[in-house]
Amino acid sequence: MSEEPEILFERQGCAGFVTLNRPHALNAATDNMVRQLARQLDLWENDSAIDRVVVRAAGDRAFCAGGDIRALYEQYKAGEVSKSIDFWRVEYTLNHRIKNYPKPYIALIDGIVMGGGVGLSLHGTHRVAGDKYSFAYPEVGIGFFPDVGATHVLPRLPGKIGMWIGLTGWRVNAEDGVYCGLATHRVASSQFPELERALTTDESVDEILKTFSISRHKSKLEEEHPLIDRIFTLPSVEEILGALDGEMNEFASQLARAMRQKSPTSLKIAFEQVQRGSKLDFAEAMATEFRIVSRVAKEPEFYEGIRAVVIDKDNAPKWNPASLEAVREDKLASYFAPLSAPEELKL
Repeated sequence: MSEEPEILFERQGCAGFVTLNRPHALNAATDNMVRQLARQLDLWENDSAIDRVVVRAAGDRAFCAGGDIRALYEQYKAGEVSKSIDFWRVEYTLNHRIKNYPKPYIALIDGIVMGGGVGLSLHGTHRVAGDKYSFAYPEVGIGFFPDVGATHVLPRLPGKIGMWIGLTGWRVNAEDGVYCGLATHRVASSQFPELERALTTDESVDEILKTFSISRHKSKLEEEHPLIDRIFTLPSVEEILGALDGEMNEFASQLARAMRQKSPTSLKIAFEQVQRGSKLDFAEAMATEFRIVSRVAKEPEFYEGIRAVVIDKDNAPKWNPASLEAVREDKLASYFAPLSAPEELKL
């Protein structure tokens, strides 16, 4: 029997539907899925019968939980890091394509959306959060860094929410997502099938989503926002951690504990990304991330994180260096340095 396709495309009315179809793997994005989606977007852009693109996911647990990091680990072990870097080149180019796509691009997100899944959804015109919406940039917990456009996105969230998300890997629910702009609309999960049908008609996307949207309740993030802004504006990761320690507050204590589990190198990279990203346009941000990933992919830190979280599942990574103070400034700067001209990401 042939395996089920990893990604499905179909036209319904005026809509081109994309279905991420790896529910057993939380719809983690593979090289094949990314390349197929890029080709299909080209075809639909030039198809006058397609007025909008709708991206949804199979299964009931995840929209897309990220890239296929197990495959990246295996390529590293096999000495084939160049294949991984090729994947990121294609993926980042697709993220830029989605950001600049000339037709409405609607992501229906009812489950986990992380890493590569963020790149397939967040840069579109409309991001619809269902009841199970759970957004995170958890990369600092596996020795990686927030990518797929995080350098551009995080500094543009309200106040210091972007820095908080990038450094803690905290999960954001549907109410929080709409509050801070990660999601554009809140729709009850039970209404998703009817919403999909409505999107096949020639009514405007904005009018359809207005009809289906439900009012947002006050979110937990809205309550914690003043503390986040006060602490995550500090000028270093060390000072942020120190300030969290000084708060007599359970939320602050939880954040400090979360950060101390992360890779010190990754925390430093993520902090620098958010600091720099506010001054970069989207293409410049993607080029910056490609410079970082081209270095991170060749170092053991990332693969130690995958080992601990995904392979052995002992959740006890041995970070090197093991402390924030031991991360050298010259080493940190090297991640952001330009690549040679042929290696740069050209968008």
